[in-house]
Amino acid sequence: MINTDHRNKLEGLMEYLQAVPYDVTRHTLYTARDLYAGFHMNDAGSQRSTLDGRVYDHYLHTGKTATDIRESLARTLHDHGMQIALKDFFTRHDTRSCVGIMGGHALLRTSVQFRQIVMLSKCLTEQGFIMLSGGGPGAMEATHLGAWMAGRNEKEVDDALLTLAPAPSFRNEGWLSGALHVVERYPQQRYVSLGIPTWLYGHEPSTPFATHIAKFFDNSIREDAILTLPYGGIIYTPGSAGTMQEIFQDAVQNHYVTTGMSSPMIFMGRDFWTQQMPVYPMLEQLMQTSMYKNLLLTLTDDLDEIVAVLRQFRES
Repeated sequence: MINTDHRNKLEGLMEYLQAVPYDVTRHTLYTARDLYAGFHMNDAGSQRSTLDGRVYDHYLHTGKTATDIRESLARTLHDHGMQIALKDFFTRHDTRSCVGIMGGHALLRTSVQFRQIVMLSKCLTEQGFIMLSGGGPGAMEATHLGAWMAGRNEKEVDDALLTLAPAPSFRNEGWLSGALHVVERYPQQRYVSLGIPTWLYGHEPSTPFATHIAKFFDNSIREDAILTLPYGGIIYTPGSAGTMQEIFQDAVQNHYVTTGMSSPMIFMGRDFWTQQMPVYPMLEQLMQTSMYKNLLLTLTDDLDEIVAVLRQFRES
């Protein structure tokens, strides 16, 4: 028998779980349509009234580290549902063809590097790879824009980039509406990509170019997913602290063969990774001294070489 006090607490918990602005029982991935329903192209402020905006406001109001056990439970249930949804996604898609691209969130849409990532991701998607990123702006958005434009010609890609150019940073008004204009102009129904963002960085909007979105509250779960799921390899483009963390977390799981295999670690940007942030020579030295083992390292600026390395690994 449940006594009256316990019954009241249970009823209070159920009321709380039903009142939060997110579905704690959701076991399917999000789409941009889900997250941004209610957004008006000519009103950037309407983003706050979307599901994504309302959840982020609630997240800030209840604390990034929740002190209310009911909120902690609600977030845990939601994130568990996202993990179930990811497992379901990979019952339909081969993890060995999943390739991640990591890089800076501040990369501008108008930069040469942004276009390079778009073209690389487009090429890989057309060759059967499933592109994955942290699902935000910058290099992450470029990854999903490339996958979104797969099957289209270079002129159409440049038109999409021209549409995005007036709002080059996610901090610019019009960043989201520009992306949604591209989505409307160039609908995508054949190719998929997977974005895995987090409300911890909710001030960075999730890219609507990802066809499937697993958005988490717990960033540690999210980071583990974006580094574990790309069995096909990870491409590292220039970034800062977050990218550095991802490099060494990935190196550790490759060293220990945590997933049962070691996947390629490709560093795109020879000057950046050897001079500005000399991670690559450090990893090479650690390999030579056997501090790290099993790392499959590549350093290149050649997009064709990146594609060749990933294809060779998949075929082997």
